[in-house]
Amino acid sequence: MKKALTILSLALLGQTVATQASAANITVWSHFGTGELTWLREQAAAFDKKTGNKTTIVTVPFDQIPDKLIQSASRGQGPDVIVTLPQDRLGQLAAAGVIEPMDKYVTSKSDLDKTAVQAMTYQGKLFGIPMFAESVALVYNKKLVPQAPTTWASFLSAAQKNTGNGTFGYLADLGNAYMNYGVISAYGGYVFRNSGGTLNTKDVGLANAGADKASAFLNDLRYKYNLVPEGVDGAAAKSAFIDGRLAMFLTGPWDMGDIKKAGINYGIVSFPTPPGAAGKWSPFVGVQGTMLNAYSKNKAAAAQFAKQISTADAQVAFNKAGGRIPVSLAARTKLKADPVVAGFGKSISAGTPMPNVPQMGAVWGPWSNAIAQSVQRSGANYTQILDKAVQEINSNIK
Repeated sequence: MKKALTILSLALLGQTVATQASAANITVWSHFGTGELTWLREQAAAFDKKTGNKTTIVTVPFDQIPDKLIQSASRGQGPDVIVTLPQDRLGQLAAAGVIEPMDKYVTSKSDLDKTAVQAMTYQGKLFGIPMFAESVALVYNKKLVPQAPTTWASFLSAAQKNTGNGTFGYLADLGNAYMNYGVISAYGGYVFRNSGGTLNTKDVGLANAGADKASAFLNDLRYKYNLVPEGVDGAAAKSAFIDGRLAMFLTGPWDMGDIKKAGINYGIVSFPTPPGAAGKWSPFVGVQGTMLNAYSKNKAAAAQFAKQISTADAQVAFNKAGGRIPVSLAARTKLKADPVVAGFGKSISAGTPMPNVPQMGAVWGPWSNAIAQSVQRSGANYTQILDKAVQEINSNIK
């Protein structure tokens, strides 16, 4: 009997040693703060308890993560997991060889918003598990606009009805290229031609016939329909909406906290298809995802953690912690009673991912200047303005 107990003890000891040997120490870099950081720590604690691993959360400022990763990864000093980074830095990091393709770890993408998956895909490979996304949408005051303005005719009627005597029917930052990309896309403009999931940076569509029509429409919102006065930016529009003096405006999830505090009875819908547009409004979508260090010695465990914090239940909890819009379709279903998730979720699914290639850095300056110039006076020469911008963009792209 004593011999049997000794053998059993040795067997149990062997199992413990084996478990300890297989356990991994995972370092996670994150820019999260307050409630979202608490959520991440809770997720790590649950993961460690389940797997026997040890996960250490290190807070790194958002804007410092990409450069720090590039500098430290090859020296073995970087993290195993980054939670999270936006897709507009993905191309740079993939080209530098510091992030790991995730396709072999993510065998099913059926629960993930297709727009979000596209945003995290570079040169045909998935380089991050999408966690949350954002886009703009039309937020309206139900007291002033009882029915959701889903068509151009209903939108224009509601906007004109509520314009005058110190109130506004519709406001937006017309000179902001990011905010108005949905209109450009609807008319057939694009940043880089998408060829089977690969962006052709030699084909810039910001000065084609569709882009000209989009600039004319934005100009009309100010000078033909008299809806958006000169000098209006996002802050001015939000202020008017919170004060109850604005019926509709274009914004993103980042403004919803203040709108809720103001007690506005709001609704959220996609901007209607603008007049004469061949396509539907498709706004820019920004996505942040979890990425793996290509030099990590704990890739399997790191990927396991990344997958856990991206599950539907984890994304629901993450939404409760900070209000982010989940990219898990099951999570959105569970949160369907939340008008912010439902409204912006539809806009995200209908949207276009911001280009994740490094060449996008050459686009923003000239393009933004061109959009701003297009709405500075009535009947601007859109063709000339946009042609000049694209010439500059092409000359900047190496």
